Amino acid sequence: MKVLVALLLFLVLSSAIGTKGEEIDGQCNYKIKLEPRPHSVSISEFGAVGDGTTLNTVAFQNAIFYLTSFADKGGAQLYVPPGRWLTGSFNLTSHLTLFLEKGAVVLASQDTTHWKIVEPLPSYGRGIEVPGERYRSLIYGYMLHDVVITGDNGTIDGQGSVWWDWFSSHSLNYTRPPLVEFIDSKDVVVSNLTFLNAPAYNIHPVYCSNVQVQNVSIYAPPESPHTVGVVPDSSNNVCIEDCNITVGYDAIALKSGWDEYGISYNRPTTNIHIKTVNLQAESGAALAFGSEMSGGISDVLAESLHLSKSSSGIELRTTKGRGGYIRDILISNTTMESVRVALNATGQCGSHPDEKFDPTALPVLDLITIKNVVGSNVTLAGNFTGILESPFTSICLSNISLSINNESSSYWVCSNIFGFSKSVSPEPCRDLESTNTSSACFSLLDSSDRFSVL
Repeated sequence: MKVLVALLLFLVLSSAIGTKGEEIDGQCNYKIKLEPRPHSVSISEFGAVGDGTTLNTVAFQNAIFYLTSFADKGGAQLYVPPGRWLTGSFNLTSHLTLFLEKGAVVLASQDTTHWKIVEPLPSYGRGIEVPGERYRSLIYGYMLHDVVITGDNGTIDGQGSVWWDWFSSHSLNYTRPPLVEFIDSKDVVVSNLTFLNAPAYNIHPVYCSNVQVQNVSIYAPPESPHTVGVVPDSSNNVCIEDCNITVGYDAIALKSGWDEYGISYNRPTTNIHIKTVNLQAESGAALAFGSEMSGGISDVLAESLHLSKSSSGIELRTTKGRGGYIRDILISNTTMESVRVALNATGQCGSHPDEKFDPTALPVLDLITIKNVVGSNVTLAGNFTGILESPFTSICLSNISLSINNESSSYWVCSNIFGFSKSVSPEPCRDLESTNTSSACFSLLDSSDRFSVL
């Protein structure tokens, strides 16, 4: 029987990390090929002034409307030269490259009248921070195909300090906007840029496919409230690679909808590859899963991570009423420095959108493999707190060495979990030494070793 269980779990992990030829090595090894656009115009040709004070929203809108006519002619590029280009929210179009030259700064207006109000996302049912509608992102795309935002390390500055003040003083009328958001779009690239001072999220692909975020630097002050880096949300085939992210809350957060709205919308976040990133999250997690995960999160490969100065290194979050699942996750080759809790999985995290949620909708957390981790100046090695009615299962830890910065007699907190570990220091709790899941975990750990060298 144990052999059969191990074989079945081996097959599950094989599909999770890719056994279909080109998918074995992860999404980041099969990038979207960027072709030069046959047409290009400068934002200056549409009357924009890069003095940091002239509002250029109409210029951006007119330029992109003009470039829409080239969609069936190979697409076009909108070039933003050096300067400080103040703007409100504007839409992109398909078959477009928005190129920010070195020294170009797109400045977000701090006047809320320059930000359009839009309906909440259907998988959330309401604004995340304030019930009702939400502010639209600075740069927005809906149902687009073949869109690139790139440059020679140009900058998008959200000037978020006013938004942080409104959030902290509970004076927001609507949920804060992301800097960049794509909805129901595919073949999207964001690369070679710096993002500064976002009001909340920086890059937010929702209901998207084939998304590439590469060579991006994201920064918000550590004290900025709930600022988040990259948020793949009910999206599939996403690559996040060669990025440096320092924010106030979560550096990278995978999500898929909120309670009954996410369950009904039923679009998971899946086939995600995170590779060679430096992450810092002052009050949140460097790499977070959830807590809004009601559509499910699965088939995630995260490797070559450097996590520092964060409240949590790796954190999986959920709670009763979420439903959904977090499963088939492989995290490997990670270093941590000055992280309070290295490994965190909790079933008691997050609020609910309204009173309509189903408290019997229990989430599933299963088949989580974390291996090859070295950490220094860590306060707590692990906090694994599952749900009594739906324990976390097949938590598999291997080759982990964490240097603890205190003399506590307890380095791990565990309840309502089942897993197995080998070569883990400090010695984990008994819940991670379960003989009932040892065969499953050895199968998972051994199969991940084999696939990593294919």
